Amino acid sequence: MNQLKQFDDFLYPKISSLLLYQSIFKSEVGQTFICLLYSIYSRDKQTLNLESLKAYGNFFNALARTGKSWQDYLISEILLNENPFSQQVQSIPFQELPKSLIDAVKHDLSILQIIYNCTTQQIAKWVKKSTLIDYIPVVWELENIDNTFLHRSNNWQDTIEELADYYNQEGTGIIAKYKVLKWERKQLIGINNPDPIQLTEIVGYDPQKETLIKNTEILLAGCTALNVLLYGSRGSGKSSLIKGLLNKYSSKGLRLVEVSKSQLNHLPWILDKLRNYPQKFIVFVDDLSFEEDDDTFKSLKVVLEGSVTARADNVVVYATSNRKHLIREFVGDRPQLSDFDEVHAWDTVQEKLSFSDRFGLTLTFEPANQEKYLTIVNYLAQQIRLDLPQEELEFRAKQWAMKQNGRSGRTARQFIHFLQGELKIND
Repeated sequence: MNQLKQFDDFLYPKISSLLLYQSIFKSEVGQTFICLLYSIYSRDKQTLNLESLKAYGNFFNALARTGKSWQDYLISEILLNENPFSQQVQSIPFQELPKSLIDAVKHDLSILQIIYNCTTQQIAKWVKKSTLIDYIPVVWELENIDNTFLHRSNNWQDTIEELADYYNQEGTGIIAKYKVLKWERKQLIGINNPDPIQLTEIVGYDPQKETLIKNTEILLAGCTALNVLLYGSRGSGKSSLIKGLLNKYSSKGLRLVEVSKSQLNHLPWILDKLRNYPQKFIVFVDDLSFEEDDDTFKSLKVVLEGSVTARADNVVVYATSNRKHLIREFVGDRPQLSDFDEVHAWDTVQEKLSFSDRFGLTLTFEPANQEKYLTIVNYLAQQIRLDLPQEELEFRAKQWAMKQNGRSGRTARQFIHFLQGELKIND
């Protein structure tokens, strides 16, 4: 059987028989590949097949936009795929899965490996033969950079337990693809370019950092971690510290889900969704505070205090705020001695003032004095090997703080970034 006949009579029907991994071909690349197969499979062998040429162009275009080789793309889709096997193996031991499910996976892997072995050079040659043109179309070629167990295996059916372990560790779908997500329009959305800040870049608040790291490691160990309120002056690195945790521990299954204050009423549903994953999640709420008549804090209160639904042990809430008392209180809120309902009124005030106490941990970030500010400046300058005498560096840093946003970790980082650029263009 020649190469083209094998392509016609074997590959397209085999792909149609996939049992679990059909959704791999629902992406743009997958759809254009299927269209290309179909155009060749149903061709008129005696005439110029323009449809196949168009289909090949669409496939080439879609694949080029991924910036991946055909083999790397296919494996990435397999590893991200959400299907009954990849989902069940995250909560059920591999040995307890139904035999029919295992057989279906092996069936699909054998087909997917055949597709993997169909190089883009071979596909281009098939298009040439199918369309009766006298040249081979331009081939999309990139070096494979992935080195997973599938790339290394000669028989994918033998890798099924490794595949199960991968799904159990990394998850599937959006959880496997993205380390940072946000809740938007009642769904999880992946963040393509998360903040790359590292924990080593955050200095001046070592006790707070160590406590937060320890609490996060407790979460990753599968134990009950505490919800945390990071409260203090603006620019002290509270948000950066949380983001830095993700960059340190994402390889151990940690994920960050950002939830805006306006979406807090969805928090119970978010936690119910996340509890079904094996990964650990930090629900990150930045710059938290509530107005007097704001009821969204009740949703957060339910999550912090618990409800009739069991707590999701793989999820913690880390919130930042510039205010320790998260609900704004006005002098007029305080009941006067003449009030007949004085006891009940004070109960209301105390509920507002004690809301922050519902977090298991409260970490305080005091304003940076000049000594702490200069410590941060000197540390950041050393990190990038800034070539400037310390005396001049500190003098300019103090001037910057006076003219800009005052002394803080954020001001120090902004100063160092500006100074680095200034020295570069004047070099």
